[in-house]
Amino acid sequence: MMGIANCDLRRQIDEQQKLLEKYKERLNKCISMSKKLLIEKSTQEKLSSREKSMQDRLRLGHFTTVRHGASFTEQWTDGFAFQNLVKQQEWVNQQREDIERQRKLLAKRKPPTANNSQAPSTNSEPKQRKNKAVNGAENDPFVRPNLPQLLTLAEYHEQEEIFKLRLGHLKKFFCSVLFSDHYSRIEENYILNICLVGENAYRRFDILEEAEIQAELERLERVRNLHIRELKRINNEDNSQFKDHPTLNERYLLLHLLGRGGFSEVYKAFDLYEQRYAAVKIHQLNKSWRDEKKENYHKHACREYRIHKELDHPRIVKLYDYFSLDTDTFCTVLEYCEGNDLDFYLKQHKLMSEKEARSIVMQIVNALRYLNEIKPPIIHYDLKPGNILLVDGTACGEIKITDFGLSKIMDDDSYGVDGMDLTSQGAGTYWYLPPECFVVGKEPPKISNKVDVWSVGVIFFQCLYGRKPFGHNQSQQDILQENTILKATEVQFPVKPVVSSEAKAFIRRCLAYRKEDRFDVHQLANDPYLLPHMRRSNSSGNLHMAGLTASPTPPSSSIITY
Repeated sequence: MMGIANCDLRRQIDEQQKLLEKYKERLNKCISMSKKLLIEKSTQEKLSSREKSMQDRLRLGHFTTVRHGASFTEQWTDGFAFQNLVKQQEWVNQQREDIERQRKLLAKRKPPTANNSQAPSTNSEPKQRKNKAVNGAENDPFVRPNLPQLLTLAEYHEQEEIFKLRLGHLKKFFCSVLFSDHYSRIEENYILNICLVGENAYRRFDILEEAEIQAELERLERVRNLHIRELKRINNEDNSQFKDHPTLNERYLLLHLLGRGGFSEVYKAFDLYEQRYAAVKIHQLNKSWRDEKKENYHKHACREYRIHKELDHPRIVKLYDYFSLDTDTFCTVLEYCEGNDLDFYLKQHKLMSEKEARSIVMQIVNALRYLNEIKPPIIHYDLKPGNILLVDGTACGEIKITDFGLSKIMDDDSYGVDGMDLTSQGAGTYWYLPPECFVVGKEPPKISNKVDVWSVGVIFFQCLYGRKPFGHNQSQQDILQENTILKATEVQFPVKPVVSSEAKAFIRRCLAYRKEDRFDVHQLANDPYLLPHMRRSNSSGNLHMAGLTASPTPPSSSIITY
C-alpha cells in the first residue's frame, strides 16, 4: 500500500512539475511578447520624436558648429518663426505709418461742421482769389503752397470708412499671421475694437500690438526651450551605450533616455517582474579615477540608497532597487513620474499664482514633517526646484521630492542640542542654502532641519515672483566669492505681482537670517498660513485666518502668467 501511495504522490508531483514548467514557459512567452511590443512602441516613438525635431529645426532653430581659432563651439540659429515675427512686425509698422500719414492728410481736408459751415462758404471764393494774388507768379520759388482742397461731408465720411476698414484689416492680418495657432482667442478682441477711430484707435492698436508681440515671443521662446531640450536629449541618447533597449539585471527593459547628468543617465524603463514603469538611473564612474575615488563615490551612492530605500511617503519618490552592472557602473531604480520638475516649469512659465505655489509648499512641508518624524530624522539638504517633481507636469497637481544624495541623518551620535556638524561644506546648491552653511571657522558649522526650512522659503519666493530672493543672476562661484548669502539679512519683495501679506510673512519666517529666529520643520508644518482653515477672501489671492480680523483689502486682478 505504501508503495502505491508513493507512486501516486510521485505521479502528482510530476504532473504539478510539468504544469509549473508549462506556466513558466507561458510566462516567458508573455514577457517576450511584452518586450517585443514595448520595443516596437519605443522605436516608433523615437522615430516620431526625431521627425518632429527635424521639422522644428526649420521653424524654431538649430545648433551650428562654429570654429573659433583652433576650437569649435556650438552656436544657436533661430528658425523662420522668429525671423517672420520680426519681418511681420516691420511690415505692420510700415502699414500703420502709412495709414497714420494719410489720416493726417484727411484731417486737413475735413469739411466744416454744421455750426460754422455757412461762414466759410460766403468768404471762401474771395479768400481763394486773395491767396492766388498774394502767392503770385508761378516762377516765384517762395510761393506758399495751395491749401488742401476741402472735401464734402460725404467724401470725408467715405474716406474715413476706408481708413477704418484698412485699420481693421491690418489688425486681423496681424492677428492671423502671428497667432495662427490661437487666432480665435484674440480675433474677437480685435473685431470688438474695429469701430475705433481717431487717436484712440491707433493708441489702442499700438498697445495691443506690443502686448501680443511680446506674448507671442514668450510663447515661441517656451516652445524653443522644449525643442532645444529635446535636441540635446536625442543627441545624448544617440551617443549612449544603452540606446538599443537592453534588459538590465534580467528585469528592467530600457525604453528611452529621460535625461543625463554629470556621471549618470536616467532611462524610462519597464519592470518585467512587477509589470510597471520605472526610472533607472545608471551611474557611470570615470574609468580614469583612482580606485579610492571610485570607492568613495560608490560608498556615497550606497548611503543614499540605504536612506532612500526606507522612506515611504506619498510626497517622496520611492526607491525600488539597487544593483551593479560592472566595477564602474551601478544602477538605482526609482518610481517613474510622467511630468517634469519644478525647475523646468518655472523656466517655461516664470511664476505661478499664490494658490498654486501654496499648494506646492504645503506638500513639501508635509514630506519634510515625515522626514523629521521617522527615527532617525533626516535633513534633505538639497531642496530646490530641480528636485521637486510635478507628477502631471502642472502646478495644480501632486508633487514628489527626489534626490537624497546630500541628505544628513540626525542620529544620536552626530546630532546634539545645537544641531550636527556640517561635514560636506561647499556641496549643495547655494541659492537655496541658509547663511549658517557658509560660515567658515575653526569648527564646522552646526546645521539642523532649519536648512530645509530656508530652502522652502526660497522656493516659495521663486514660485511667486519668478526670481530667486538672493543671488538671482549670480553664479555659484560669485555667490561664494561675494558672500551673497552671508549678507542676506533681509528679504525684499517686488511690488508686482500682488502677493498676500500672509504669504510674505510666511516667507520671512522661513528666511529668518539667524537660525535661532527661524522656524523648524515642526513649527512650519503648524504655521497658520498652511493650515486648512485658511480661506481665500478675494481675487488677488489674499488669505485670512478664521477667527482673526484683518483690514479689508480692495480686490485686484488675478496674476497673469505667460
